[in-house]
Amino acid sequence: MLNDDELDRYARHLVLREVGGVGQARIRAAKVLIVGAGGLGSPLALYLAAAGIGRLGLVDDDAVSLSNLQRQILFRTDDVGRAKVEAGGEALKALNPGVQIDCHPVRLTTANAMDLIAPYDIVADGSDNFATRFLVNDACFFAKKPLVSAAVTEFEGQLATYKGHEPGLPCYRCLFPAPPPPGTAPNCSETGVLGAAAGVMGSLQALEVLKEAVGLGAGLAGKVLIYKALSTEFHTAKLAKDPACALCGAAPTITGLSGHA
Repeated sequence: MLNDDELDRYARHLVLREVGGVGQARIRAAKVLIVGAGGLGSPLALYLAAAGIGRLGLVDDDAVSLSNLQRQILFRTDDVGRAKVEAGGEALKALNPGVQIDCHPVRLTTANAMDLIAPYDIVADGSDNFATRFLVNDACFFAKKPLVSAAVTEFEGQLATYKGHEPGLPCYRCLFPAPPPPGTAPNCSETGVLGAAAGVMGSLQALEVLKEAVGLGAGLAGKVLIYKALSTEFHTAKLAKDPACALCGAAPTITGLSGHA
């Protein structure tokens, strides 16, 4: 049952026939881990907290810098120098005191990945490096947790939901079999990123997480969404499970997280 404050706060959800009281109760019961409190994680966390996700975990070992504020809307100028999860956690609690916020001021590693993921139902990856993306994917596969993954660079973004642990559905490695060699993939500090483009992708990521939590509509499992900001184009392509995938294929060669740095 929703209390009086929740009935008022979530009124625009409750009048949606596809959500209603049952859907809002599912949102409140959902537990979501966000990896990376940056340009994607900021709008993602804000919209999930506003929607009433019952428990939100933030994983990030970085501090807020002035250059973050062009796109990382979770933070304010006064937050510069503070730990991102600390400043972000305060902002989310101020937005919605009814949401439980778990702050994890650490980097996701092979040593802690499974423990960090374990208490949550859904994992949302907004990290900015391939090593973390592959580690999150592999950990979610072994933990049998859905992964909603987004990426953005310059003026383009990509979004997909990976459930490689389920029959017929691909994992992240079905699209990208292995990380690029170290030093060959530039990051946003080198290429730049339009802040609003990160906002679009983080908002879409939040939408997919909510759809997973409620069981609403058609998700992005088995598909990948590409957004091109300069031409205002969205393209959705089917993504098949790769029988030769080293993780979720017919004869996997990856059987644990030990191969990660």
